[in-house]
Amino acid sequence: MEDDRRTCLIEGVVTAPHHLLVTPAASVDPSDAVVSSVVRHLLEVMRSTPGCRGLTAPQLGVGWRLMCLDVSGHPSTRSCSGELVIANPEVVEAADWDVAREGCLSVPGLAAEVARATQITVQGVRPGTGEPMTLHADAFEARCVQHQIDHLDGLLFLDRVAGTRAMHAVRKGGQAA
Repeated sequence: MEDDRRTCLIEGVVTAPHHLLVTPAASVDPSDAVVSSVVRHLLEVMRSTPGCRGLTAPQLGVGWRLMCLDVSGHPSTRSCSGELVIANPEVVEAADWDVAREGCLSVPGLAAEVARATQITVQGVRPGTGEPMTLHADAFEARCVQHQIDHLDGLLFLDRVAGTRAMHAVRKGGQAA
């Protein structure tokens, strides 16, 4: 990892059209101490941001394949792995597609109908230990994981929208306008 990437961590969440949101993120060394520092910041921001169910390093100004999520308590949740951090995640299986509304902290004021797999298997590694991990997720957790991996691939949920009729303005508080 290059030293200049280590100093880019920001306090807030970057919003479109920030270049890191459309740039594929680089793989990380999960045992690197700097990665552990970014993980702590990711979790802190996710925990302290109302309505946030997942976050990626690019959303905090670091172009690394690092994500966290926690769908606990969401009404559409079936599978729930609790608070989870994954380095270098990749979807290895996806099935049973469905369309549902998504929003994003990096695209404030908009939500859209997005098709996603409702059953997925993801492989990655645990930051800190480098231990390989496999996640099986369904329903909302699967949607959230795919949304985060899209960020790591340089995609926004808007890139998956079939047309402008599938987009919705959102007022503060998350309600559709």
